Amino acid sequence: MSDIIKKLPYPIAGLMLACATLGNLLASYGEIYRYFFGAISACILVLIVAKLIIMPKSLMAAFENPVLASVLPTFSMGLMVLSTYISSFNFLASMLWFFAILIHLLLIFVFTKKYIFNFNIKAVFPSYFVVYVVIVVASISAPALGHQNIGQYLFWFGLLSYLILLPIVLYRVVKIKSMPPPALPTFVILTAPASLCLAGYISSFPHPNNVLISFLAGLAFVMLGAVATKMPPLLKSEFYPSYSAFTFPFVITAVAFKGLAAMSGFYGLIIFAMVLEVWAALIVIYVLCRYMMYLLSIEFPIVKSKKNQAS
Repeated sequence: MSDIIKKLPYPIAGLMLACATLGNLLASYGEIYRYFFGAISACILVLIVAKLIIMPKSLMAAFENPVLASVLPTFSMGLMVLSTYISSFNFLASMLWFFAILIHLLLIFVFTKKYIFNFNIKAVFPSYFVVYVVIVVASISAPALGHQNIGQYLFWFGLLSYLILLPIVLYRVVKIKSMPPPALPTFVILTAPASLCLAGYISSFPHPNNVLISFLAGLAFVMLGAVATKMPPLLKSEFYPSYSAFTFPFVITAVAFKGLAAMSGFYGLIIFAMVLEVWAALIVIYVLCRYMMYLLSIEFPIVKSKKNQAS
């Protein structure tokens, strides 16, 4: 177990966030699905905390890499989603929720000081959205804990951050390109912010504006299409801890369109949301298996066959 903890990469926090969110997404099909994925998320949380205790210096080392540093906030947001699993214990859940927000704000401060105040366009990756926009997860979880007003404020912060970062990140991805292989899976994160903002807006605002809904839904759909075209080669690539970037973006996109379908009642949108749910569940299970094989040092069959062909 100690070997697994030492080998555990911090980007697995993205998988932790995705599992917790997927559990809530699938709860409408039965509580068993919710608690199954919630339990997996909780297990990952325990492993991450164990690593923080055993190897505290590893966290400081992670901040030296812009990709690793920018995905660390998935840990705090994972805590926030997990707090909804204990919402019946309102005080305890609220304390965990506020604690998660404080951790996230601290990570924003540290990241901004290190990478924004010393800006370098080549150090910009789609994972920058995680630092500033993924806090909108609070807007989705806030109503369950009775903190809807706070969720609304954090939505506006996340949306403004998204609009500021979007042209910068797109310029980096489209014009400069040359992303190192371990960072390539972060491309999938492009589909997350618009969907997250859409889901947060629907959740925390009782009377949403149709113009803003249409704008976010259209942007989410375009980003989903752009990312979908890149998925086949990305899934065939060598495993990197950044594989966790495949998970939450698709899960939150399914959450967003499921909420939009429920609000509109449009049959075609309902079917589309169901397809997204299936895909989100499959990709989370796939990445979970890849992580387990990585941690247990089991070689993936496709990778093994490629090595045999090369030899």
